[in-house]
Amino acid sequence: MSYEFVFRLIGMLVLAVGGLFLGVYLADLAGESPYLYGSIFLLVGALGGLIITPYVTVRPLLLLQRQIRHVPLQQLLAIVLGLIVGLTIAVLLSLPLSMLPAPLGRILPLLAALLLAYLGVVAMTARQQEIFNLLARGRVPTYARDEAASLPPVLLDTSVIIDGRIADISRTGFIRGEMLVPGFVLSELQHIADSFNTMRRNRGRRGLDMLRRLQEESTNLVRIVDLDVEDAREVDEKLIALAKQLRCPIITNDYNLNRVAALQGVTVLNINELANAVRAVYLPGETITLHVLQEGKEIGQGVGYLEDGTMVVVEDGQAHIGSEVEVTVTKVLQTAAGRMIFARVQ
Repeated sequence: MSYEFVFRLIGMLVLAVGGLFLGVYLADLAGESPYLYGSIFLLVGALGGLIITPYVTVRPLLLLQRQIRHVPLQQLLAIVLGLIVGLTIAVLLSLPLSMLPAPLGRILPLLAALLLAYLGVVAMTARQQEIFNLLARGRVPTYARDEAASLPPVLLDTSVIIDGRIADISRTGFIRGEMLVPGFVLSELQHIADSFNTMRRNRGRRGLDMLRRLQEESTNLVRIVDLDVEDAREVDEKLIALAKQLRCPIITNDYNLNRVAALQGVTVLNINELANAVRAVYLPGETITLHVLQEGKEIGQGVGYLEDGTMVVVEDGQAHIGSEVEVTVTKVLQTAAGRMIFARVQ
């Protein structure tokens, strides 16, 4: 037997009894038979209670429960703390306000309680990040405390954890905010690590190892948080929705996630874009020592790679495949895939 059915029965009985008394009262006023009026209002009350009761009892509570599940724990705690602080101040003010002459003495305490409760919730939710960072100061490295107290957290996605470069980046101190790994991202890593495909299994295990390394070596606080978004199915959808709720950026190297998040107004920190940005800058006329590895697309071209992975296309370099040569930069081309350098043999 469901809760909704039980509440329907209770509502039907309560409104049926209420309808009976109302019918008898109206019959007395009209001078009519109380049996007729009582019977009609009893049936109307029972029918109304059977239909209306779930919409004013169970269903609003279920809707509230679903909404609470979507609210991050930190925001929920901020709402409760703000409510407590606002009502505490309202209690302190209720005694002097109640001593005012009527009707102010009866109205102002209630209005003050409502206003202060609202202001407390608004103030706490607006500054929740700073407040909780202040409470957790002992867990943040000393040199980063002041900066971390005013910065939002960042969300890590599956691809950036498996990639592993985030561990080296975080150790340098460039990321100052708290790094959060949602539970559904950890579940995806575990699912990949349990895959029957050898390559996927190795990637998943590498991601779990990198996450452990990140927790041990990072200068930032790294937390696995039990936050979920029930309306979304895919991990990328959940990450974007969670980033909107927390108002924080996502760290990733997934091109598709980057584009979709940008379209929805979510800030994305892309590891690949960072890697492209910090590569060494070579200007036309500079000389590079390059190991030519293979042929190029055009006749006579050779191709080599710098230590950071930048491809160098060498004119007339086909004859030097397998050897190191001194080449002079002729042109630098920035593409969506990265930086490409054109050079010629000296």
